[in-house]
This record gives sequence, structure tokens and C-alpha cells, in this order.
Amino acid sequence: MSPSWNSLGPLLALCVPLALLVVGCVPTAWANARPRLIARLNEAMAWLAFVLAITAGLLGTLQGATHTFTVASAALPAELGHLTLSIYLNALTIMMLLLVSFVGVVVSRYSKNYLAGDAQQGRFHKWLALTLASILSLIVSGNLLMFALAWIATSLSLHQLLMFYRKRPIAVLSAHKKFVASRISDASLLLAIVLIGSTLHTLEFERLFQLMAAFRGEMPMKLQIASYLIVLSAALKSAQFPLHGWLLQVMEAPTPVSALLHAGIVNAGAFLVIRMSPILSHSTGALVTLTLIGLVTLVLASLVMLTQTSVKVSLAWSTTAQMGFMLLECGLGLYSLAMLHLVAHSLYKAHAFLASGSAVDAFRAPALQASPKGFDLVRLIAAFALGVTASLGIGSLLGVYWHGQDTLLVVGVILAVSMSQLVLQAATALGLVPALVMAGGMSALLCTTYFVLHALFDRLLLNSVLPVSGLAHTAYSVLVPVVSVTFVALLMMQQFLQASASPARFRLYVQLYNGLYVDVYVTRLLQKLWPVPQTNDIQLQGA
Repeated sequence: MSPSWNSLGPLLALCVPLALLVVGCVPTAWANARPRLIARLNEAMAWLAFVLAITAGLLGTLQGATHTFTVASAALPAELGHLTLSIYLNALTIMMLLLVSFVGVVVSRYSKNYLAGDAQQGRFHKWLALTLASILSLIVSGNLLMFALAWIATSLSLHQLLMFYRKRPIAVLSAHKKFVASRISDASLLLAIVLIGSTLHTLEFERLFQLMAAFRGEMPMKLQIASYLIVLSAALKSAQFPLHGWLLQVMEAPTPVSALLHAGIVNAGAFLVIRMSPILSHSTGALVTLTLIGLVTLVLASLVMLTQTSVKVSLAWSTTAQMGFMLLECGLGLYSLAMLHLVAHSLYKAHAFLASGSAVDAFRAPALQASPKGFDLVRLIAAFALGVTASLGIGSLLGVYWHGQDTLLVVGVILAVSMSQLVLQAATALGLVPALVMAGGMSALLCTTYFVLHALFDRLLLNSVLPVSGLAHTAYSVLVPVVSVTFVALLMMQQFLQASASPARFRLYVQLYNGLYVDVYVTRLLQKLWPVPQTNDIQLQGA
């Protein structure tokens, strides 16, 4: 193929964020003076970006290889490599580009009606376009430093959306907590980039992938430290325990902001880990740390979520748990499953937030109601045994090779837990025999779909991620049983909370309803170390 043909896909990918940048560069006063025009322009540019993303994806698929297209380049001091305006087009880029541009279309179209009549409607669409342009730039970046600049720009643009209602104290506090967490995340990522550049003398993703694919043995200390810093940056971006509180309190922002945040931007942490798999796959300690962070966050958030009575707050805790789940999958080296999870969660959560107003009736009563039959351990064990049989059996029929793949056993246990929930819910509503028939059919369908999609994403990401090095498997021999037992214990705890009528259950309910008060202590500490700016200062920031 000719060079011009090879560069066409990356060039179109570059145009995706540029389309929305056109709207983002409109002055605020002009935008507020013409709110309907700016709303229509924003929606039109979002559609254009989506069409460009589809075209770039089709070209990238037809070319069938990784392509990097460099527009400009500048050498960095101390042999750190180059800062380049370059586009990195591979399967991971294409999937994320299509996903985020599609969510951008949905959110932009919804916002046009949602913000109609608001005095600051023009300003909202301007910052919405800038936020989308920033995260799309992050996705297509072919250079680590360019990636970091887009990472920072995404956070700063989102901050303006979170501060849309600047006279609401909770909105100000939550945006400030997000701002502080993001600045620590930014600093961690920038320091990691310096360490990577000073060791490998390149900041290009494609070259980085090539170097680490050929690497053998123990990583240099600088790269080990960089791996931990990447984990820290991803955890902060994805609202992981204990700095997860800001994600639960940004509900004061307009609903489209919540949808964009939960369906797109908060996934940037998992995207960072997957993109940086060439480095992380060689660092056992960083992977173990990532797994433990995700596991702790998942357990806490999934239990607290059951106690919430607010639709949006329950969805926010759900997002925190799902982000923990994604990072857990990444920590276990299951990058393709994490990507599958990311795509499915984004589409579901965008719909859930945008439809949250019509779902209020379903959440009027508290989520936890004691079952008249009480906590039935025997029924729980039977349901789990059925789930294990279904997940392992169907996986084996579909060609999943369990022996020697410890981390896939965790997938089997997680699916078994999901099947158990189906059986128990059906048994409560329909009775035992109809429940077994219905749950058996649903389990077979769910397991089959899951393993087929797993194989598909595994194939798609084959040349976009590096598998975990052999050194990590010793750690996994300990981690896999721990994670598996934790999921089973989590199933039992959820059933206890939903079915038991004991005093202990009600005491635990109160603690979980308040998130174990972790965020209260974190907020108090933050107020001492980095207090919330005064209102006048905040208004000046967004001017």
C-alpha cells in the first residue's frame, strides 16, 4: 500500500477531536448570546466526529496493522525522547474512539434539550465540546507526553462542567475534591513519563511496545517505580478507595455531565493501564497492587450500593465498583476482559444516567428489604454449585482451557457468583423448580455470550497489549484463591444484607449506608491540607 493510504486512517483519527475543538474554542460570551446555535453546532460536530471515527476505524481495520502518523516533533532535554504530535492507530485506539465519540453524540443531543432555557447553556456546550475533544485527543495520542497533556486537559475541562452550578456548596466541594485527586494523578503520570523517557529514551507508544515486547528479565528500578506511579494515577482517575468520595458527590452537576463522566472519563484509568500494558506486564508488584486496590474498592462499593435509596448515588457507587472490577481484571493480566467490561459498562451507564429520571419510581423504596424466609445458607450453596457447574462446563465446551491459566479461574468464579444471583432471585419470585429452569437457560445464554465476547476481544487486542510476564504467575498462585474466596464471601454478604432480619444486619446497614464514613475523614483531612477556594475565587477560575 502507498504511504498516503497508510496515513489516511491516522489523519482521520486526528480530525475526530479537532471537529469538537472548533466548538470548544468559541468565546463564552458569544456562546451564551447564541445558545441554540451553539447547541446545534455542538451536536453537529459530535456527529461529524463519530462519522470520522467510524471511517478511521474501517480504514485501520482494512490496513490491519498498527500505524503511527507524526505531524510535528520537538526534542526533549536529558535524552528523554521527543514531544510529538502523533496519532497512534491500533485496535485499542479504534475501539475507544468509536465508544467515546458515540457517547459524545448521545450526551450532546440529550444536552441540547436538557439545558434549553438555561442562562449558561452556551457555556455548557462550549466546555462539553472541549471535554470531549480532550478525551478523544488522549485516545489517539501516539506520544506519552502528548497523552499526559490531553489527560490534564480532560480533567481541567471536566472541572468547568462540574462547577456549572457554582452556588451549590456540595457541587463546589465535590469538584474541589476531584480537582485535588486529579492533580495528584497528573503529577504521578508526569513523573512516570520522565522515568520511562530517561530509561528507554523514547516516548512513542509504538516504539515503547516494540522495546518491551523484546525485553526479558527484571525491569530497571526506574521502570518499576514508573509502574507504581501509573497504577496510582489510574486509581485516582477511576475513583478508587479511599479517594472515591468525589465521584459520589458530583451529582449536583447536570445529568449529561454525570453520564459523560461515568460512561467515558472515569474509564480513562482503565484505558491508561491497558495502553501501558507493555510496562505494567513486566512489573509483578504493580500488578498485585492494582489487583488489591480494585478488589478492596469493588467489595466496599458493591455492598454500599445495595443500601442507597437515591438513583444517582446508587449508580455512582455502582460505577466505583465497576471501576474496581476493571482494574482488578487488569491487575490479573486479563486486559481483553477489562476492555470488554469497559465497553459494556460505558454503554450501560450512559443509558442509566440519561434515563435516571424515568427510573425514580423503581427506587422509591430502600434497596434492602428482609426476606420473610430469612438467610438460607443451604439454598445459597446449592445456587453457587449450580453456577460453578454452568460457568466451568460451558466454558470448557467453548474451548476455554482452564488448566494452567489461574486467572481464568477467577473469571469462572465470578460468573458462578452471577449465576447464583440469578438462581436466588428467580427462586424467590417463582419458586424452586421454575427458577432452576429459567435460571439454567439464562445462565447458559450469559456464559456463552461472555466467553464468545472474551474470545473476540482477545483476538482484537492481540497486537495492542502485551501478556503478563512469567514472573507474575507465582504471585497469581496466591492472588487467585484470595480473589475467588472474596467474591464468594461477597455473595454471602449480599444475601445476608438482603435476606437477614437480625440486629447485626441493621447495624451493618447503617454503616454501609454512610460508606463506612471513610469519605468523611478524607474530606476533613483535605479541608486542613487544601481547603476549598472561596466562591469569588472559584468564579474567577471559570471566567
